Amino acid sequence: MNTPTLTPTPPSRSTPDCLLTLAVPKALEEEILDALLSLPTLAPGFTVVPGQGIGRHVELASTMEQVQGRARRVLVQVAMEQAQVQPLIDTLRAALPSPQVAYWVVPLLTFGRLGDLP
Repeated sequence: MNTPTLTPTPPSRSTPDCLLTLAVPKALEEEILDALLSLPTLAPGFTVVPGQGIGRHVELASTMEQVQGRARRVLVQVAMEQAQVQPLIDTLRAALPSPQVAYWVVPLLTFGRLGDLP
């Protein structure tokens, strides 16, 4: 009699279907990163990239920014499930209610890794 061998299945990892980008003033970088790190179920990982903000609603905080006409920003990108976006935004809004933090969400056509995770 052949008994099937049961292979343990790895824990389910959801596939991100959108990319949330937060444009954060440099002065709020550590606060936003700390907030995201405290929310591992909503933001299990993210990428931080330097950026610059230009526009009529961008606050130019330093003399250098006023001369250049652009503000230092960090872009925080989170590949995530769309259903988790609003809960994350609501939580961040409650923690850091700043009009200087902008965000946008775009569809993620594919997401993968070049190797297997442990």
